[in-house]
Amino acid sequence: MNPTLQNASRPDIEKLARRRAGAKMGWYIHAFVYVLVNLGLVALSASRGHTWAVYPLMGWGLGLLIHGAVIWFVAPGGGFYDRLVERERRALHPGERG
Repeated sequence: MNPTLQNASRPDIEKLARRRAGAKMGWYIHAFVYVLVNLGLVALSASRGHTWAVYPLMGWGLGLLIHGAVIWFVAPGGGFYDRLVERERRALHPGERG
């Protein structure tokens, strides 16, 4: 089990699980809207013989990528976040082993 959750109560774990699931669901909705809107923009752009749709694809795609990175790697409960917290905990209490 995750060391930060060993002493957590069941309601705390439930709250964290719901928050994490909600954040991931938010990303899936974001990705779905990204695909739908950009398919429409690409179709509109191509029908006029232009390639301007690549700019919203790249800009919004970068935002979607950053959103995903935060959700899966940096947010509380993610492995990267847990490692940073543990490193800070060791720095603040150098004599303790977790």
